[in-house]
Amino acid sequence: MAEPEFAFNTHNGLRLHFASAGPPEGQPVILLHGFPEYWYAWRHQIPALAAAGYRVIAPDQRGYNLSDKPQSVTDYGIEKLAADILSLADHLELQTFHLVGHDWGAAVAWQLAINHPERLRTLSILNVPHPAVMSRHLRSDIRQIFKSWYIFFF
Repeated sequence: MAEPEFAFNTHNGLRLHFASAGPPEGQPVILLHGFPEYWYAWRHQIPALAAAGYRVIAPDQRGYNLSDKPQSVTDYGIEKLAADILSLADHLELQTFHLVGHDWGAAVAWQLAINHPERLRTLSILNVPHPAVMSRHLRSDIRQIFKSWYIFFF
């Protein structure tokens, strides 16, 4: 089993660390981690996907692990987080790619998919509903508000 390789991409002055594995000619798949994780959350999936022939990219999103950690809260807007992933894809010359998001990474993946569907081959979301569904339930379902308390906390 090949170990992942590590590199950085710089976009608008921000350095984004990422792990990659698999054949360069393989179909690219980008894995977005949840809170408070980093690329290592995908340590079991990376070798399996690479062995299946995929080119796997697992970034540390901004604020996590070896990626830069801007000080301003406004630097963590969902649009900026999605732009980081598009910049990484552009850096790697990926016109289209499979995108997988878990937890907070799923929110970023939804944002990217809604605003740039032409860039995605597929979208796989783990444990986060579509933003419209989530918004509706957060406005009308007290049980869901209680279950989602940590989102408001952070």
